Amino acid sequence: MTASPRWPTVFFDLDGTLADTIPLIVASYRHAFRTVLGEEVAEDRARAWIGRPLLEALLEESPEHGHALDVAYREWNLANTARLIRRYDGVPELLALLTAAGVRTAVVTSKRRETARLALEGVGADHLVEVVAALEDTERHKPAPDPLLHAAAALGVRPDDCVYVGDATVDVRAARAAGMAAVAVTWGAGEPAALAAEGPDALVDDVAALGAVLVPAS
Repeated sequence: MTASPRWPTVFFDLDGTLADTIPLIVASYRHAFRTVLGEEVAEDRARAWIGRPLLEALLEESPEHGHALDVAYREWNLANTARLIRRYDGVPELLALLTAAGVRTAVVTSKRRETARLALEGVGADHLVEVVAALEDTERHKPAPDPLLHAAAALGVRPDDCVYVGDATVDVRAARAAGMAAVAVTWGAGEPAALAAEGPDALVDDVAALGAVLVPAS
């Protein structure tokens, strides 16, 4: 049997999709709020901020202390990235499969480029993808289509030839706004029911199932 890619270009979200950074992110939020405000943050509250630009989420929560929270978060996050980041089983193999099938792959993330690279290195995927769109690249961010359109332009590909894979509802919305297909994964921060309600082209529960969607056997 031969494998034929369903889309010639695949963009991936990073947090909760390629890299298991969810515990790191939640712990970073908790540290920041505890240090700056003396406030304990529940896990479900912190998980709801994942996928959005960090400073934007923090300023919305606390306009007065958002910048201080941002500094505390970033310092603790950077110091603990190597200790807390984990890989999802099968991710490097999936990226290698896509490369072998002639698929172009890239990451579109709300992280800053430096921390995105650290996360990719932490899961052994830095040599398999190019971080095309990071926080610094666009003024607007997901669910706006700008980061995805920036990535498509950087690679010189048509948006309707691309699929965006992510674990959050904003990922599906951004893909639709950019004119791209959308695949949602359930192993990250998003709730399966909420992801399904966005109507992605596929909703998958593990990396093997994602590979079957992206490069179906024929």
